[in-house]
Amino acid sequence: MLTAVDADAAAAGLAPGMPLATARAMVPGLAVAEADPAADAALMETVADWAERYTPFIGLDAPDGLVLDIGGSAHLFGGEAAMLDDLVGRCRRAGLTARGAIAGSRAAAVALARFGRDGQGTIVAPGGEAKAVAPLPVAALGLHPDLAGALVRLGLKRVMDLAVRPRGPLAARFGTDLLTRLDRALGRADEPLSPRRPLPACTAERRFAEPIGHEEDVRRSILALAADLGRILERRGEGARRLELVFFRTDGALRRLTVATGRPLRDPATVLRLYREALDSLADPVDPGFGFDVMRLSALATQRQDAEQTGLDARRQDDALLADLTDRLSARFGHRRVLALAAQDSHVPERASLAVPAQAGRAPGSWADWTVPGEPPVRPVRLVDPPERIEALAEVPDGPPVRFRWRRVVHAVRKAEGPERIAPEWWLAPEGTLTRDYFRVEDEAGRRFWLYREGLWSRETDAPRWFLHGLFA
Repeated sequence: MLTAVDADAAAAGLAPGMPLATARAMVPGLAVAEADPAADAALMETVADWAERYTPFIGLDAPDGLVLDIGGSAHLFGGEAAMLDDLVGRCRRAGLTARGAIAGSRAAAVALARFGRDGQGTIVAPGGEAKAVAPLPVAALGLHPDLAGALVRLGLKRVMDLAVRPRGPLAARFGTDLLTRLDRALGRADEPLSPRRPLPACTAERRFAEPIGHEEDVRRSILALAADLGRILERRGEGARRLELVFFRTDGALRRLTVATGRPLRDPATVLRLYREALDSLADPVDPGFGFDVMRLSALATQRQDAEQTGLDARRQDDALLADLTDRLSARFGHRRVLALAAQDSHVPERASLAVPAQAGRAPGSWADWTVPGEPPVRPVRLVDPPERIEALAEVPDGPPVRFRWRRVVHAVRKAEGPERIAPEWWLAPEGTLTRDYFRVEDEAGRRFWLYREGLWSRETDAPRWFLHGLFA
C-alpha cells in the first residue's frame, strides 16, 4: 500500500492508499521505499525544533504538519508574507517540500495548506476564513475517510455545500463532530493549540544579520540577552529560577542549554557566569558550524523577587554568595551532583537527613533535636553507609567499649560519652529490628568515632553486636 507519493508520482496518477501492485502496473519501474513511521515522526520533531526560530508556540499536526501561533512574532520577519516565504524557502533549501498558509483559525490554516490551490503562500485576511475554505473539498475538514466518502456520494463535495445545509439534519445523520470541524474551519469556533513544549514565562531574543560563531561574540550576546530578560523580569517583579538558552544555527540545527538557580535571579552578569560554567563543562561543546543566526534566552520558571537593600546585612551577603557558588557549581557539574543535607522528621540516624539538590532550597525539618549551639556536633555529619561491623570489648555488658577493632586496627578508648538509646520505628522497621545504644568515643590518638551496640543485653538478645556508624571530623 502506498502511504506517500512525491510530485512525479502524483502527476502519474498515483495516490496514498493505492495498492502497490496497481501502482507498479501504472508506472513500471516505480521506485519505492519501505515506510518508516518512527523515522517520519522523529523528522517532524526535528523540523519543529528548527521552526522555533519563528515562535516557541508550536504544535504538531500529525502525521506531517506543524501549526505555528505567530501572533506577535510576524513583524520580526517583515510581515506575515515575508515570514511564510522565509519558512517555506528554508524548508525547500533543506530538501523538504513544504506547503503553508496563514489564517485566523488553526483549522482554516491547516485546510488551506493541505488542500488549497496555492499552498505555497496562502494568506487569509482577518474574517475571511469562510470564503477562503468554501471551495475546498470536504476532506479538508480532517474527517475520517469513510465519512468524507459518504458525504461525496450524497453530493456534498465541498465545504460550501455543507455550510449552506441546515445544521439539524447534518448533526442527526453524521454527528456533532462534523459541525464542530465545520465551524472551526469557517472561523466560527476556536480550536485550542497544545504546544509540544511548555511555553516559557518570558523570552528575550536576538537575530543577527550576519551569523556569529566567535566565543567572545557569543558571550556578549548572552550578556545582552540576560539584560533584556532582566528588564522584563524586573517589570514583572520576578526572578528566574530556570533558564534556557537556545542556539539556532544557519544550517537548521539547534542546541539547548538549561541552567537552574537556587534563588530568583535577574542579574545579567550572574547569568553570564552561570552559562560560562555550563559551556565550559560540556562534554559535547556547542559547535557553531557556519554560525548562529538566532539566540534566545527564556525564563522557564520564575519566582517572585522583591527589591532588597544590600550592604548592611552581612548574613544576607553570605547567603547570596553561597547561593551564587551553589549555582555555579551546579551549572558546571549538574544540579544533581551538588547536594545539601536536609533534616527529616525521624530519630533514626540513616533517615534523619536527606541529600537533596542544593538549589532546591531547604526541606522541612529541624536539626535542633541533636545540635547544641556553640558545642561540637552530637552526631557526625557524614555516616558510614551501611554501618560497618566491629569487634568491641566492654567492662560491663551495657557499658561503653574500652577497646574495639575496626578494619584490622585495634583502637583503645580513652574517653566515651553515652549511651544515646534509639528505639526502632515500629511503624517502618521490619519485625525483629533491635534497639541501638550509641556512644561517642575517642581513642588514644584523638580520633573520634560514633559506635553503637545493637540489641539490649538479655532483653532483646544474648549476643549484642557492635557497629561503627560514623566518624567525627
